[in-house]
Amino acid sequence: MALQNIGAANSDDAFYRYKMPRMITKIEGRGNGIKTNVVNMVDIAKALARPASYTTKYFGCELGAQSKFDEKTGTSHVNGAHDTAKLAGLLENFIKKYVQCYGCGNPETEILITKNQMIQLKCAACGFVSDVDMRDKLTTFIVKNPPEVKKGSKDKKAMRRAEKERLKEGEMADEEQKKGKKEVKKKGSSKDATAKSTTSKKKPSGSDEDRTSPTHSQIDEKEEEALDEDDGDDDVQWLTDTSLDAARQRIQEQLSAVTADMVMLSTDEPEKKKKAASNGKGGSPNGNSKPYATLVGEVKAYLKKGVGANELLAHLAALPSPAQEKMNALVEALFDGTEKGFGKEADKRKSYFAAAVTEEGSQMLLLHAIEEFSCKPCSNALKEVALVLKALYDADVLEEEHIVQWYQNGLKGDNKNSKIWKNAQLFVEWLQNAESESEEE
Repeated sequence: MALQNIGAANSDDAFYRYKMPRMITKIEGRGNGIKTNVVNMVDIAKALARPASYTTKYFGCELGAQSKFDEKTGTSHVNGAHDTAKLAGLLENFIKKYVQCYGCGNPETEILITKNQMIQLKCAACGFVSDVDMRDKLTTFIVKNPPEVKKGSKDKKAMRRAEKERLKEGEMADEEQKKGKKEVKKKGSSKDATAKSTTSKKKPSGSDEDRTSPTHSQIDEKEEEALDEDDGDDDVQWLTDTSLDAARQRIQEQLSAVTADMVMLSTDEPEKKKKAASNGKGGSPNGNSKPYATLVGEVKAYLKKGVGANELLAHLAALPSPAQEKMNALVEALFDGTEKGFGKEADKRKSYFAAAVTEEGSQMLLLHAIEEFSCKPCSNALKEVALVLKALYDADVLEEEHIVQWYQNGLKGDNKNSKIWKNAQLFVEWLQNAESESEEE
């Protein structure tokens, strides 16, 4: 396909990077029904970043003839027989008025419609905002049929994702620094304590001397410098409390108060096993965790009281049940009483879902909870699972990578023939196609 530079002033510039296809026309029909078909109007409009209906309508306005662009077939017709040179001249006028920047002449502009129904061109190269002459006939058509904004929403979503990633990286770096400092303090305190204990006790054999910890004077110089920079108190002996309560308190200080218990529940397991063995009770394998039905009932009761998202999640975090079981109960309680319109209900309750996925790995928990709820015999959400996923994706609760990963893992799992994967397939394919289109753009 032959290409030419956009704008007559740039026609002789061999290195000009903005190009468009040369116009191809075809005369169709006879007599009163004769028409001129611009064969490659769609390709020209793509190169100009304008809808093909704008250029077709402009030809009709300037020639005083009826014009029509068919969105389904992509054909552009102008009544009457018009040669290619005449239409190319009109297209050049359209480029000057509605494509090129009035300041720098760059065709990389975007059409903006103000609140006063005025048309402006914003240049992406120099930032100049050009005011279009509203006396032109085409301006009325543009105001009634504004261009679709596709890139804006993707750019905003990409910016929000990048901001989330930066915040996560910062939090992880802070946690690593805190852990490094605490490990250095633990090493110093443990070595001091063992040195004092060995000097106070008698040594029964020579082999015990080899197993004793080194004294404080034998600690590496780097560790001493790190301890001096942290607090500078050489006379203070630091001791770390290794009890279960102290470990719990340190975990809650590092993680958020809302989801700390949902992420880290392994410290409760020894205590739960002891209680289960002493009580001799059967039932739940989690020891003193509540039955699932009771857990769902509690969440429903809190929702009826109008409790906020953070307060509800804080209550759930304090319970000893597993993280997945809590998420399942939350999803079932939020969709309680819903027969149809699960996507709209998910959008209404998005604040609760957003508060539940603040920690790493919690998005997969939410996806598994949606899967568990949708596959229940009494639930009608199976038909609308794609709408629920889209609502949570648009609300920035779920991200593409987690949705695609959940879908691919489900196809490999034991229940790969379940209807939920067929119903979610369209939305996942749309996600992947949208991502590939944004990368091409």
